Amino acid sequence: MLEIGADGRTWLLSGPTSSYGLRLTGGGELLHLHWGPRIALADAEALAALPAPPYRPFESPLDGREEYPVEGGPRFTRPALSVRTEERRGTEWVFEAYEADGEELRLRFTDDGLAITLHYRMRGDVVERWVTLANTGPGPVELLRADSATWTLPERDGWRLSQLHGRWAAESRLVRSPLTYGEKVIGSRRGHTGHQHLPWVALDVDATEEHGEVYGCALAWSGTWRIAVAQLPDARVQITGGVGYDDSGLLRLAAGEAFVAPVFAGLWSDGGHGGASRAWHAYQRAYVIPDADRDRPVLYNSWEATGFDVSEEQQAALARRAAAIGVELFVVDDGWFGARTSDRAGLGDWSPNPDRFPSGLKPLADHVHALGMQFGIWVEPEMVNPDSDLYRAHPDWVQHQKGRKRTEFRNQLVLDLARDDVREYLWQQLDGLLSSAPIDYVKWDFNRCFTDAGRPGESYPQRLWVDHVRALYALVDRLRAAHPTVAFESCSGGGGRVDLGVMSRTDQVWTSDNTDPLDRLAIQHGFSQIHPARVMAAWVTDSPNTQLNGRVSAPRFRFVSAMAGVLGVGGDLMEWSEEELAEARDWVGLYKEIRPVVQRGELYRLRPPAGGLSAVQYVLDEQAVVLAWLQAQHYGEPVAPLRLRGLDPEARYECRETGEVHRGAVLLHHGLRAALQGDFDATVIRLRRI
Repeated sequence: MLEIGADGRTWLLSGPTSSYGLRLTGGGELLHLHWGPRIALADAEALAALPAPPYRPFESPLDGREEYPVEGGPRFTRPALSVRTEERRGTEWVFEAYEADGEELRLRFTDDGLAITLHYRMRGDVVERWVTLANTGPGPVELLRADSATWTLPERDGWRLSQLHGRWAAESRLVRSPLTYGEKVIGSRRGHTGHQHLPWVALDVDATEEHGEVYGCALAWSGTWRIAVAQLPDARVQITGGVGYDDSGLLRLAAGEAFVAPVFAGLWSDGGHGGASRAWHAYQRAYVIPDADRDRPVLYNSWEATGFDVSEEQQAALARRAAAIGVELFVVDDGWFGARTSDRAGLGDWSPNPDRFPSGLKPLADHVHALGMQFGIWVEPEMVNPDSDLYRAHPDWVQHQKGRKRTEFRNQLVLDLARDDVREYLWQQLDGLLSSAPIDYVKWDFNRCFTDAGRPGESYPQRLWVDHVRALYALVDRLRAAHPTVAFESCSGGGGRVDLGVMSRTDQVWTSDNTDPLDRLAIQHGFSQIHPARVMAAWVTDSPNTQLNGRVSAPRFRFVSAMAGVLGVGGDLMEWSEEELAEARDWVGLYKEIRPVVQRGELYRLRPPAGGLSAVQYVLDEQAVVLAWLQAQHYGEPVAPLRLRGLDPEARYECRETGEVHRGAVLLHHGLRAALQGDFDATVIRLRRI
């Protein structure tokens, strides 16, 4: 809901439990008023009428109070907008008008040939903010920095910052630390979201998992980005974020050209970190994720079984075993195309290898469909190997700096996707591929970072960092429109491209290349702080774990770990015994029963994975599912009871595993003891309200 003051200078956006308010002063200053629990318009106007803070020498009266700080004038905080023309630098904007269009508020400003529009939209309790910058003058305008938003927090003592950090095979690990004076900056200068940080932060003072105020912000962008959290000298806190990793130059707008920044979304919750997570999850299922009400199928991926040694007969044999354990989607990973017998060749040549698939992919896809499964493939369209037909024909199509060595990672280079001819080539290749066989799913990978982002002859090569992501979005959007039944998964060497921007175009994301079930508990715990189980792909692979650490774990522990998201299987089924296959079939069958609750239910993190016992709970309508893991049992002590959440204390719940009936109040206050013992044990508990 959007409310506007009688003088047209106070605006209040409200959701079910929260409000966001701002005010334009008589002097043309746009000030932040309120972000927190729901208030009335009269409350916002009362806040606007409060006197300004007392004057402090050497400080600006605007710092920490402005809604969107710009560079120039009496300001010392980090500017969200930094602009340069041939004649001047900085901004002296003038308010023009506001527009209220349904749920969206637009505030329009101008500054000597630059039109600036601040956008606001309330979706649930999430505030979406972004900015549009249009060059209306005769000459070029250089955007040194154009952040999507600056968020201002209320005055509190003792803020604590939460963030998700990591690296390849160790993504999305949660860390919380006191916020000190100065700035904390996270981001990516790699051309993609990155394994090192997810574009999300949260701040609280004394919140627990289920109690206390939490403020969170998440950026919807899949390229380079930066979020700066600043505690100012007067203890106020502001969060500024957007595209790009520094202030050296983002874009040069020619006359008539415009830039639309990505959404930087903000959320306030008084339900602790768990309540904030559930609000983020609900927002993404309602407004971000395509077809979020459609549960994702159980998949099998051939990569860890076959690597690059792929053939039609071998994949067909794996498919028969996958179908026998209940898999619903069979995916051929890397190695099906071009001269792709290793990672040294073939990227860019998106035609089936004639020796491995003499009649193309259609016979295998038909075979997979006949087994009752969907069929999927792996691609990495943004990359090219120097040893490929594409590169030999078009060496100029890759990002590179003239006169400098073309850096290779994983024996590959990055295509200049912002070029029209490159994008058209990829469209033709991928559209033709998806039309050549009944393909239901595409795993879209991105296995190296930008290093030489340039284009010879380009006067402003910095724009490639932005234009590449825009071109990626346009290409995926075009493919989805032409092939609406095909699902897409975002992958980047695991969790290197996970953000709200790519999630609005894909059906799920590959969380990490690390499939070790114990490591995955911490990765999935961090991932769940912002993103729902509905998009979190997780695989069961072989034991000992062959990819990372050689850890031995039972099928029970591996399956229950992966069942916390979108279940997949990635082990070498040809080496699994009949007993292992039978057990896998039972676990897959159990997952299909609980899948609606896991993928669409509300998540409660009962115990974090730091200790010996950890557990999560999902609640949907009359059903609840608990997944619990015991890493190690010490001294023969029984495991602690799990205090459940999200249940009706007045109701009774039947446990499908034991047949026992429990009262809701008892489960909430005294808990339920899981039958776990020894090392690497796990269990699934299903409850139904009766």
